[in-house]
Amino acid sequence: MKTEDIPDFLSDMKAAYWDASCALDFETPYQLLVATVLSAQCTDERVNKVTSALFKIASTPEQMLRLSIGELEDIIRSCGLYKTKAAHVMSLSRTLVEDYGSRVPETRAELKKLPGVGEKTASVVLSNAFGVPAIAVDTHVFRVSGRLGLSHEKTPDKTAQALMKAFPEEEWSLMHHMLIKHGREICHARNPECSACPVRKYCEYYEKTEESRPALT
Repeated sequence: MKTEDIPDFLSDMKAAYWDASCALDFETPYQLLVATVLSAQCTDERVNKVTSALFKIASTPEQMLRLSIGELEDIIRSCGLYKTKAAHVMSLSRTLVEDYGSRVPETRAELKKLPGVGEKTASVVLSNAFGVPAIAVDTHVFRVSGRLGLSHEKTPDKTAQALMKAFPEEEWSLMHHMLIKHGREICHARNPECSACPVRKYCEYYEKTEESRPALT
C-alpha cells in the first residue's frame, strides 16, 4: 500500500468498522490478562463462554490460586492447550500475588515477565485495560496486513512494528480491532469476500488476483 493512501484507507476502515472493539469479555485487567492467555489458538467466542464460568469462582489472582491445577484444567479444557494454559494462569497469578500486590503491571516490560505473556498478550492488555496505544498481531491482523500490503514482514512482532510505523500512534489500538474485524467478516483465510471489501481499492492481494475473478458490477 502506498504511504499516501494511508489517510484515506484509515478513513474508509473507520467508516466500515466504526464499532470495532475488544471481543473478549472482562471487567478487570486481571480478567483480560487471563482471557487473553486462554485465547491462544482459540476463538474469542469460546473463551468468553469459558471465562463466564471461570470468573464466577475465580476472578482475582488469590481466588485463582485456591483452585487446584486439575480444577482449572477441567474448566478451561474446551479452550485447547488447556494444560499449558492452566499452568501459565496459575504461575502468572502466583507472580502477581507475590511480586505485584495482586495488581497487573502497566508496562510492557513488566507484563512480559509474567509466565505465558508475550508481545501479543502484553499489547492486548496495555491497549484494552490501560488505554496505552498498541497493535497486537494475531492471525487475522497478520493475514490482513500482508494481503493489503501494510506489511511484508514474516513474523508477528515485525509486522506489529511495521504497522506502528504506518499509522499514527493514536490510531494503533483502533486499527488493531478494525483489522481483526475485517479478517473475521471479509478477509477470511480461505475465500476472502473481495466483492464486499470496503478497502479493496488499496489491496495488493485484490490487485494481483483481479484478473482471475469475474468483473464486479
